[in-house]
Amino acid sequence: MNTEHQEWLEQLEKKSRAKQEHFMNDIASKLRRPRQRHAPTQPFRGAPAFWNDLEWDMDKRIQAFTDNFVSVGAHIARVRDINEASDFIANKSHELSAKYIIRQNEQALTDLGLEEQLPDVHISVWNSQAEENWKARAAEADIGVVMADYATAYTGSVTVLSSPEKGRSVSLLPTVLMIIIPIERLYTRLGETLKRFDEAGRTNLPAGIHFISGPSRSSDIENDLTIGVHGPGIVYGLIMG
Repeated sequence: MNTEHQEWLEQLEKKSRAKQEHFMNDIASKLRRPRQRHAPTQPFRGAPAFWNDLEWDMDKRIQAFTDNFVSVGAHIARVRDINEASDFIANKSHELSAKYIIRQNEQALTDLGLEEQLPDVHISVWNSQAEENWKARAAEADIGVVMADYATAYTGSVTVLSSPEKGRSVSLLPTVLMIIIPIERLYTRLGETLKRFDEAGRTNLPAGIHFISGPSRSSDIENDLTIGVHGPGIVYGLIMG
């Protein structure tokens, strides 16, 4: 870089900093207080002790999760085991006249036996064939079926992690989403889930961590609430156990 060019850049930076100083001083004067030139000292980091101590019993967790999940337009069903979950999904598939279902590729969902339950419905298993365009298959699906990794009662949200066998498209692209939530994965606070990511370390985090709190909702256009724009418009949470 030649000297003339360097001087020109320094002049631009000087002008920019002067404008920034004027802008910040103007804000401080309107607020009638001195400029803060150093970040304030925080008395603590993370959640306060009383929040970390919050713990509900299982009945309270189930009730709170159900209330929060349903309040945003989702649906909840209680099932005792994988067989009841399979029956529920099969019945809803008939009710919705579903022709195509896609599910994550994990053993717990294989145990649903949907292929035997729904012989007239085309069922795909994510990433089971290398030559398939799986994003396109997920977009065509009437129903996506996933297993929750964690669920939070206080926020009414489900956490689903991605992996080669658990494509994020399965929970994002189908019209209807079925989430199986094993009861032992239902916690009180979101922090109970987040701390697991801290413990895993940055290099061991999955490519996608998705927090699902009911069907897709958007009011971006004219503040008009629309369901199903950025994801499934119908969401069922099946609390299993």
